[in-house]
Amino acid sequence: MVASDIASLLGINPYLLFVIVVWTLVWKAFSLWKSARKNQPVWFIVLLLVNTLGILEMLYIYIFSEMKIDDKKGRGKKRRSK
Repeated sequence: MVASDIASLLGINPYLLFVIVVWTLVWKAFSLWKSARKNQPVWFIVLLLVNTLGILEMLYIYIFSEMKIDDKKGRGKKRRSK
């Protein structure tokens, strides 16, 4: 099955499908790279398996990857950037 068949099956323009796929892959690649660099295997697996058109990946990059876990209480706290 080619991309044009998939696009027609979904009822969307093949070029739009291409843009959606590229958009998702860019965000997924960056978020997977960032979670691997921060040694966060749970996030890596979740980001690898869940497809949300880049939404979860963006949330991870801009919110969750910047949180630092407080060891005593187990709650996340946002780090201050310098």
